[in-house]
Amino acid sequence: MFLMVLLVVAVVVICFWLMHRILSRTTGGHFLKNKWKIMEEYFHAHQIYKIPKFNNHMQQNQVYDKCFTYLNSLPSAEDSDFVNLFSGNTKPNEINLVIDDTQQMFTDTYLGSRIFWKLEKSSLVLKLRRKEKRRILSTYLQHIHDVVEEIELKTKQIKLYINAENDPKNGRWISVPFNHPATIDTSAVDADVKSKIKSDLESFLKSEQYYHRLGRVWKRSYLLHGPSGTGKSSFIAGMAKFLRYDIYDVDFSKVNNDSDLKLLLLQTTSKSMIVVEDLDRYLVEKSTAVNLSGILNFMDGIISSCGEERVLVFTVSNKDQVDPTVMRPGRIDVHVQFKLCDFTGFKTLANSHLGLKEHKLFPQVEEIFQSGASLSPAEIGEIMVSNRGSPTRALKNVINSLKVNNDMKVTVASVAENEQPLRLTHSISVGGALGVPSGLLGHGGPAGLPPRLMYSGSARTAEESHNTGSFRRESIPTVKEFKKFYGLLKTKHSKKDHFDGLEKENSQHEVSVF
Repeated sequence: MFLMVLLVVAVVVICFWLMHRILSRTTGGHFLKNKWKIMEEYFHAHQIYKIPKFNNHMQQNQVYDKCFTYLNSLPSAEDSDFVNLFSGNTKPNEINLVIDDTQQMFTDTYLGSRIFWKLEKSSLVLKLRRKEKRRILSTYLQHIHDVVEEIELKTKQIKLYINAENDPKNGRWISVPFNHPATIDTSAVDADVKSKIKSDLESFLKSEQYYHRLGRVWKRSYLLHGPSGTGKSSFIAGMAKFLRYDIYDVDFSKVNNDSDLKLLLLQTTSKSMIVVEDLDRYLVEKSTAVNLSGILNFMDGIISSCGEERVLVFTVSNKDQVDPTVMRPGRIDVHVQFKLCDFTGFKTLANSHLGLKEHKLFPQVEEIFQSGASLSPAEIGEIMVSNRGSPTRALKNVINSLKVNNDMKVTVASVAENEQPLRLTHSISVGGALGVPSGLLGHGGPAGLPPRLMYSGSARTAEESHNTGSFRRESIPTVKEFKKFYGLLKTKHSKKDHFDGLEKENSQHEVSVF
């Protein structure tokens, strides 16, 4: 009898176990399981916390980003009703599961307590039992932070943000993965410069307490200046990879006014690099709605202190065209010049593009560089890329291009040297200490004689010039100004006769126009 009872109990237990296994693998079982959990939680009081995607200033909420990353790491995320499949950022063959931002429920377990998450439009909702919030809330949030930091350390992906039109849903910044392969070491810059920049960046990363002790905002600004094609943009990419910072590329043409620029800056995050390329173009052409005052405030005004651990990078083609107030220390901390390629930069490019550290044609290339020929790193790099299958052919094409460049420089210099100066030789009397012809004393300056045609010292006679073998060349006029001056002479009919008479006098003075 006892054995029969034991057998029946065993059969019942096995049946319930099988039923649980079967139902857990079917839609009906999944439905009943969820309903049971809901009924169970219905009899408990809960505390609800809402985590919005943006704050009141439309800045990205870092807590939302961390919680969303954490939810994607939960096992329950794989069982979600709606899951997006994305290819990996660094490995195209890798497939990532990302939960959809529709209204879904997720469960998590922490220290024996069940915690519920719900995805809503542009927000997350955290729900836990009210009697347990004091015991687990703070440690649970710290747990999320630690897990996310570990995930980001393994899968950190640099992002490139660009400012677009105002979008209440997504804010002003649109991001894409930044997979630029450039590094600081691959740039065609002097090794000493690269070493100093890396040392400066490393020092900046460790200087939070030092900046705070000085009462300064923890940020650093760089100016990269040089001709186009010298590698400024690639160097910025290398700096971002070295720092592991996201890049915010500011396009002033899409900024409405100074206030709009401030809002853009407010929506950037810490540990980021803010980049403004071709700053001189915006300042010289004044092609945007942002004025100089707005740009200066953007660089080091009060608004720039809203966020720390930032690196600002500006690029210009010619910093001599930039207002000096932009260049002062405090707004620009480090100046980095990018020159046209020299032989050292050429060897760096040959090593990175062609895998060459030495070649029999290198001495010929060095000789051409020493003769004054120059090309931009972009031009030399493109030649090497196009001929990467044959390093020798690539070097020969570089040599030919350098020779063409050098020949053009020689031709231009020769034309400039052989150009004969136009000479105006009149026998005129000199009036006044300025050496201005007496017949033109009433026409000097803007209304008469062009200022560059006026002497800045006493006149010298032809005999004195012959003896010393030189002419006074202060304020040398151009041919265009000489033509303008000659036109003025033709319009002065009353003065023409006076000059004809003066040609017969003994005192002669020559004005050389180059």
